[in-house]
Amino acid sequence: MLSPAPVPQAKPFLAAAGQFAGGQDTPRAYLERCLETLAAWEPKIGAFVCTNIEGSRAAADASSMRWRDNKPVSAIDGMPIGIKDIIETADMPTGMGSPLFDGWSSGRDAAAVAALREAGAVILGKTVTTEFAATEPRGTRNPWDPGRTPGGSSSGSAAAVAAGLVSAALGTQVMGSIVRPASYCGCVGFKPSVGGINRGGSHDELSQSCMGVLAATLEDAWQVASEIAARAGGDPGYQGLVGPLRMPPPARPQRLVFLETAGWQVASAEAKKAIQKSLALLSRNGIDILTRQSDQLVGAVEEAIADARALSIRINTWESRWPLNTYRNRDAGKLSRAMLARLAQAEAMSLDDYRADLDERIRVRALYESLAAQCDACVTLAAPAAAPVGLSSTGDPVFAVPFSLLGVPAISLPLLREQGLPLGLQVTGFQGKDATTSAIAGWVEKHCNE
Repeated sequence: MLSPAPVPQAKPFLAAAGQFAGGQDTPRAYLERCLETLAAWEPKIGAFVCTNIEGSRAAADASSMRWRDNKPVSAIDGMPIGIKDIIETADMPTGMGSPLFDGWSSGRDAAAVAALREAGAVILGKTVTTEFAATEPRGTRNPWDPGRTPGGSSSGSAAAVAAGLVSAALGTQVMGSIVRPASYCGCVGFKPSVGGINRGGSHDELSQSCMGVLAATLEDAWQVASEIAARAGGDPGYQGLVGPLRMPPPARPQRLVFLETAGWQVASAEAKKAIQKSLALLSRNGIDILTRQSDQLVGAVEEAIADARALSIRINTWESRWPLNTYRNRDAGKLSRAMLARLAQAEAMSLDDYRADLDERIRVRALYESLAAQCDACVTLAAPAAAPVGLSSTGDPVFAVPFSLLGVPAISLPLLREQGLPLGLQVTGFQGKDATTSAIAGWVEKHCNE
């Protein structure tokens, strides 16, 4: 009789770190447990492009000494972390998911990576990304079912966290690249407000792109993001992630908006039933739920974000013209068909086309922001269903892309199930209100997990 397949188990860090100061555990011992998990799971899921085991052990030893001396430099001192391979690291190559950059290294750490090292984090390795953090998959498998996609483009980050290879990993999102893989793999995905975390040294220069965190718990995700922001700030010209260093306590919302988005048309019946059950739980806890059917403004927002995917694609395409034109000139044979098609579309666009799309984005953002006067946050699905079978696609970002367009904080909580597999419940907030959104997400997580 065949033994059942092992179930992925994420490794929360902050709860475990409580044992470090008293000597019951150490960051080095914690890392070794992660390395044991890596040895067992990595051959099955392929979450990493490369690892630095020797360097991570040295960093964990140094962290262990600090905890022994009661001098940790942060709450994440000793936390094993993966870095999406679109983000530069001085000690490992940054391949960007493209054969054009096999073995390439800038010789420097990205701003976020430098901040993590200053905070005592243990950088274990580089996690797999799709080609230039876009659409072309690079073979990572979902730890819940290796025949299914883990999502993308932060595919390796989500798979590594969900299987317990690391406690957290950096991701980026311009369409659905944090929220969707978090949903598929059953971990927490936190996409801050646009500009919340400094993207210096991260090769995702698009205006909707945002660096975020995939983690075992919501508290771990917030802590990693806030430790980075405390040391590196946000993108130039942005105030950076706003909120306390430690995650704020759960906060009960008075009123939430349920947004169907364009995703409702393609969501599975089981996914719809799952989110409706959660909404019923929230209502029984006294939360007022507004919908497009009950509120005119919500209906107007639904209409405005219905075209979010097409609008985002056009904006991202124009902004991708460079450097794709230089990559094509270098070696077009090492670019995917999808990337060459994106470049062709960019070259067919005019600056006036792009300006019109930016004007429309401004309009939609302003309309969504007006919801803040009558609700605390919004909820919806994080994906239309569980991870689809096959590795040729990273799945449908339809539930995530509106909030990338809007530039607002979005959090995928691993609360739902579809086909017996993970499905995220998504909580979204308003620009710069990341702490409020996280506090509400913490309350929702507690009361929808009953």
